[in-house]
Amino acid sequence: MTLALDTAAQDLLFREARTANTFTEDPVSDEQVQAIYDLVKYAPTAFNQSPLRIVLVRSPEARERLVRHMAEGNRPKTATAPLVAVLAADHEFHEELPRLFPKFPQAKDVFFGERPAREKAGSFNAALQVGYFIIGVRAAGLAAGPMTGFDAAGIDKEFFPEGDHSVLAVVNIGRPGVDAWQERSPRLAYEEVVTTV
Repeated sequence: MTLALDTAAQDLLFREARTANTFTEDPVSDEQVQAIYDLVKYAPTAFNQSPLRIVLVRSPEARERLVRHMAEGNRPKTATAPLVAVLAADHEFHEELPRLFPKFPQAKDVFFGERPAREKAGSFNAALQVGYFIIGVRAAGLAAGPMTGFDAAGIDKEFFPEGDHSVLAVVNIGRPGVDAWQERSPRLAYEEVVTTV
């Protein structure tokens, strides 16, 4: 074996995992979400900046507020998923750097004192964390339905009115329902992606 993960774990996280479009009514508990976060928080970000912020949309009122900002094709599944998470980049992540990156606490001001630098770094590193979060959902035996089809400005205004966060993805979470999967799309071959210099 060239991979440390056994075949079952590889299938769970990658080969057999799919983006779900329908879900059962089985609830997703706070304990499950905490277990997911407590696993994926260890994945790397630059300067350990950890800019991802997660809003769990549980109440019917909040769900309604979210659904109206989703693209039309994403509204029904967002309205009915057991749990929906709004994943955003915190552009004030630098305030936590003295604690998160104690070997160089000056990074807060040296690299991230200006808002444009924070937005660029925060968005990139939070996007990495979105990927980690999806893998974490799969590791919990659940299916994720990540989406970027939405009115980002509307969601930001609705859920982050202070202006310090920017939504990156909305993820439906639960156990896959009837006809949850679309046919898997092709992937590029190793030779098409990897070069050696």
